[in-house]
Formats: sequence, C-alpha cells, structure tokens
Amino acid sequence: MEKKKGLLIDTTLCIGCGACATACKEVNGLPGETEQELSATAYTVVKEKNGIYYRRLCMHCEEPSCKSVCPVGAFEKTAEGAVIYHANKCIGCRYCMQACPFSIPTYEWKKRAPKVKKCILCYERLKEGKITGCAEACPTGATKFGDREELLAEAKKRIQDNPGQYVDHVYGDKEVGGTSVLFLSAVPMGDFGYPTNLPDYPLPRLTWEALSKVPSIAIFGGAFLYGMWWIIDRRMELAEYKAKEKEPPKA
Repeated sequence: MEKKKGLLIDTTLCIGCGACATACKEVNGLPGETEQELSATAYTVVKEKNGIYYRRLCMHCEEPSCKSVCPVGAFEKTAEGAVIYHANKCIGCRYCMQACPFSIPTYEWKKRAPKVKKCILCYERLKEGKITGCAEACPTGATKFGDREELLAEAKKRIQDNPGQYVDHVYGDKEVGGTSVLFLSAVPMGDFGYPTNLPDYPLPRLTWEALSKVPSIAIFGGAFLYGMWWIIDRRMELAEYKAKEKEPPKA
C-alpha cells in the first residue's frame, strides 16, 4: 500500500522569500506577480504576522469536506494524499468553498465559465515520483516534502528535542481527522488566522450522521402523509355518501 505524502511547514525556518509561491505559479502555469491572498491565480501565499512568516495553502484533509459536499464528485482524495479537483465535472455551485474549514478554495469570478481553484499538491509531479514545486524551491527547508507519517514523527521529534522553541502541537495532526499538510510554529496557529476550535474527527462524519437519519424521517413522513390523506379522503367519501342519502328519490 502506497504511503500518503504530505508537507511539513516549519514557520520558525521560513524567511519569507516567497520562493514557494513563485514555484507554485511556475508549476501550475499561473500568471501574475506574487500575491498576498489566495486567489484563482495563487494557490499558495506567504504572509507575515509580528515578524513571523507562514504559508496559506490547501491542507489536503484526510477526509475532505469539499469532497463530501460536492454533488458531482469534482473532488477526489488520492492514494498519494493529494485532494485534487476535476474541473470538467464542476457545476460551479461553490458548496466546497462554504464547507472548507480552512477557507481555501477560490473561484474564477471574472470568467464566463468559472471554476474552483486550489493547490492540488503538485499531483502530476507526485505521480512522476517528484516532490512538490514549493518544497523543491524552499532554500531553508521550511517546507519539507515526504511521507505524512514520517513527517509527523519528525515534527514531534523537533518539538521534543527543542523545548520552548515550538508550541507543543503539530497543527494538522488531529484537526478534522488529520491533514496532509502539517505545521510547526513558535506561536499558536490561531495567531495566523488558522481555526483552532476544529474537532479531531472528520467533518464529513457530521454530513453522514445527518444523512443517515433521512431514510427514517422519509419513512415516518411518508407514513404520516399517507395516513392524513387516507383520513381526509375517507371523510370526503362519508360526506358525499351522507349527501346522497339526503337527496330526494328520483321520479
């Protein structure tokens, strides 16, 4: 069984050079200069808060919400760990944008036939045995590519070996059931705007829990409506019968 790949992003090593964002644009053929926010032409950005640099990109959830809410199956969680997007299936409903707990997917608002855009973890490169463009371009090792479980073990070892240097938590280890992108930081990820109140279980589980109640609700509702119809119909029959009884006999 192929091991899932992922990224370990250590914000303490990031110097804000933006090489990762530039490489991302080159790999994906995206136009324009360096951008400050995620957009249809920027799948990753480098941001700064209180002198600390950090990245924004798709977290590639183990059980992605975008996939669970997409009515046409435009999203896929691959064996390699990447959450990819099939633009030819997309109908532009944008449910994925609402469902993503990290607010990652963007939209081609200015196009006549707009599609959703996001990082796909350089999926084509992964299939060729290459590493992601961002990890390859990083000059300090702040972004490291590898097997997710090995990256997670390394992240925990860095925390253990460097007491006080990191927050004692690998962001992405448990959040929403785990993600293929992991973060190490000297400050809480909430300081960078990342949600810190996420559950440890996958969010699609909530969807299935709701949907699992649909059959019983439908059966009960159907039985109730049928019962009401039968009562109303029966009353109408009785009223019609009584009305006929009161009619004078025909000559």
